[in-house]
Amino acid sequence: MKKLLVLLTFVLGVSVASYAQAKPAEFKFDAESHDFGKIPLGKPVSVDFKFVNIGDEPLILTKVETTCGCTVPTYTKTPVLKGQTGIIKVTYSPAGSPLPFSKSITVTSNSKTPTKVLYIKGETVTATK
Repeated sequence: MKKLLVLLTFVLGVSVASYAQAKPAEFKFDAESHDFGKIPLGKPVSVDFKFVNIGDEPLILTKVETTCGCTVPTYTKTPVLKGQTGIIKVTYSPAGSPLPFSKSITVTSNSKTPTKVLYIKGETVTATK
């Protein structure tokens, strides 16, 4: 019985140690914000936020949300393996009056930092013909 207890303790210790050494999935973005500058009303603009998984585990994006319907995200739906890249494409469709804008995009995933916020900003101007 004593040998069995020692064996189980050893197996448990090795399991915990190996799990502790693995780095969870983690983002590394090229940039976490983008300034569109001046853009004409009614003309949609897009930006790609590129990232690399610098962790050991596959990175899975579970949700990408924006603050309004004028900002639409599309993103990598498949797991991003260690060292691979993924993209979150954000399209902003300006409407209404010429004004400065600032929008946030909230990314939820299984990473070490489970919630990441990206930002876009700029200023809408009256379209010239």
